[in-house]
Order: sequence, then structure tokens, then C-alpha cells
Amino acid sequence: MPRDFQDVSLASLELFCLAAELESFTAAAHQAALTPAAVSRAIGRLEDRLQVRLFVRTTRRVRLTEAGRAYHVQCQQALGQLAEAERQLSGHQVEPAGLVRISAPTTFGHHCLLPALPAFRARYPQVRVDVQLSNRNIDFTADGFDLAVRGREQADSGLIARRLLDAELVVVATPDYLRRHGEPETVDDLQHHDCIQFILPSSGQRVPWRLRVGGVERDVATTGGCTCTDDILGVVTLAQAGAGLAQVYRFTVEQALARGGLVEVMQAYGGASRPFSLIHPSNRHMPLRVRVLADFLAAWLRDRARDGSRPHAPD
Repeated sequence: MPRDFQDVSLASLELFCLAAELESFTAAAHQAALTPAAVSRAIGRLEDRLQVRLFVRTTRRVRLTEAGRAYHVQCQQALGQLAEAERQLSGHQVEPAGLVRISAPTTFGHHCLLPALPAFRARYPQVRVDVQLSNRNIDFTADGFDLAVRGREQADSGLIARRLLDAELVVVATPDYLRRHGEPETVDDLQHHDCIQFILPSSGQRVPWRLRVGGVERDVATTGGCTCTDDILGVVTLAQAGAGLAQVYRFTVEQALARGGLVEVMQAYGGASRPFSLIHPSNRHMPLRVRVLADFLAAWLRDRARDGSRPHAPD
């Protein structure tokens, strides 16, 4: 494939990233020890080459266009990969440093990821971590993430998944709800109960309950008067308020179960689980700062499983 080498250098890409981060050609020029005109010319050469406008310019500041934002993400990744390649070739094993952006579901985030970060930062103080807690799917390139934690199996073949844990599911309710409505003992009993529903953001569909029936895990449809969309921790809150039965991850209600605020039911059908995996694009080099966070999180969860103490968030 023929290559079109034009007058665009790595320095121009670095100036573009600097101006994008500072939202100012003048501030970028000052930090790079150049004139604002030199920065403007470098950005202009990029725009001419790409045939697209990267910035919207005003008298006070500059901001990226939609195309500029997408290009900025790609440039940051490319420059980071080049810098790491140089370090590896020169034989310098430097301390991991820089920003890692990770997206995680609210359940995993509050109970597993966020509690691990103080220990991670103590070990790697030069690595900064930006966490997005959301149950919605992300676009790694457009949204600028390095890693994501997601439940359920991943169908995208362009992603590499690393299993972190199999989260046990439990059915719970308050003692008061069970006094008023009785305790379900069979799967058929569930149709006579108010079962709190969670709506999966990616599909808009109700998530079926997962029970072990006759030694085999299967999905069971339930009904109820309360639904919660996007944040499954809302299901936990509804259950604690006495709204009905709920199926949730055990690690989200362990403390409530220990205190007696919630009671586990349907234990004869328990033992089902859903996986949480750490995912990242298969076609992207993983910088050292990203790799150490991935390895640390996997080890942190493994150590707690070995000790018999599941991760949990503080009250």
C-alpha cells in the first residue's frame, strides 16, 4: 500500500494533543516554548492533510470538533505506544505512570473496583485512574477508555476478555415482607410474590432470574410491580425498603444479610452465578500503566476469594 508522507511530524501531533488538553493555542505555545503562530501553523498543516476541521476557534479558547475529539483519542493512544516502545528498546524499565480510564458497572464498581484503588495507588503512585460507573456499553475508541469491566459473556470478537470473578446470585427480602407474604419455597411460588425487576440498559428487556433447578442453571421469568433501569443497586435499595423479593449479587447484600436487614430465601435453588470480565480491544497495544492495573485488580480479587472475604463497599 503506497504511503503519502507529507510535512506532518510527531511534534505536530504532540502540539495538537497539548492544545486539545489546554483548550488554548497560546497556553500550548507557552508550555512548548513556541509562539502561538507556530502552534497555529502546525494545527493548520494537520487540518490540511486530513481535510477536516479539528478545532472550533473563538477569541477566548479553542475546543475540539467531533472529528477532532475522535482524532485526539487516536493520537493519544499512538503517542503513548511509541513512547513505551522507545522505553522498551532502550532497556529502561520506568515506573508506570499516566492516566488509565476504566468503565465498570455500578455493582462491581462500588463493591470491587473502588475499594481496590487505594492499595493500587499506594503501589503505583504515578498512575492516575479515571473511573466511569455505568451499566451502559461503551465504545473504546470514541469514549477513550483503556479498560472496561462487564458482566455476562462478550459477543464482540474484537475484544479480549479476562475473567475476574463468578459472582454468586441470591434471592433476598426483608423479614417484614416475608412475615406479610410468606417465604417462597419453590419456583412456582414466585408467581405469587412481588419480584423486583431490573431492566438491562443495552436491550431494554427485563433480566430473568437465574436459579439452579435440578442441578442445572436456568433462567426463570418473574413479575413484580417495581422495575429499576440502569443501576441494579436500585434493586438492592428497593429490597431493603420492603418492596418485594430481589435477586442480586451476594457481594452487594452481604452486610445486610449479616445484620438481619435482609434474609436469603430460595436457598435450595441457589448457587447460580454470572461472570464479570475485564475487557479491552484486541487490536490495541496495552501500555504498562494499563497492564499493571489489570494485573493488580485480578490479583486483589483472587486474594480475597482465597481468604474467604468477598470484596464489599463500606456502609
